[in-house]
Order: sequence, then structure tokens, then C-alpha cells
Amino acid sequence: MKKQKSPCINICDFSHSKGWCLGCGRTREECKTWDSMKPYAINRLKKELQKRLSQMKTS
Repeated sequence: MKKQKSPCINICDFSHSKGWCLGCGRTREECKTWDSMKPYAINRLKKELQKRLSQMKTS
């Protein structure tokens, strides 16, 4: 099975109040574990990242 590409856009700034990266929306822990995550967990996280990024834009 092909590994899914990381959502990282090389803007690694975790200064958001909830600890989310301002570039991709992941936490430091999510970034560290990305390569070992199961496909269903990655898909679930990608949906969550969309919500996080939209929340960061509105706050």
C-alpha cells in the first residue's frame, strides 16, 4: 500500500494557542507519528486538519 504524503508545507511554527502547526495544523506529536500511522487514522486526521486550519484562519 502506498504511503500518503504528509500535509507539511515546510512552515513549522507551533505557536498557535492549541499547539497546532500554523502550516499544516498538526501537533508536534502528530508530526512525529505520521509515518507510523495507519491509513484510516491518516484519513481521519486529514479531515480534522481541515477543521483546525479553518479555525485558525477565523481566530
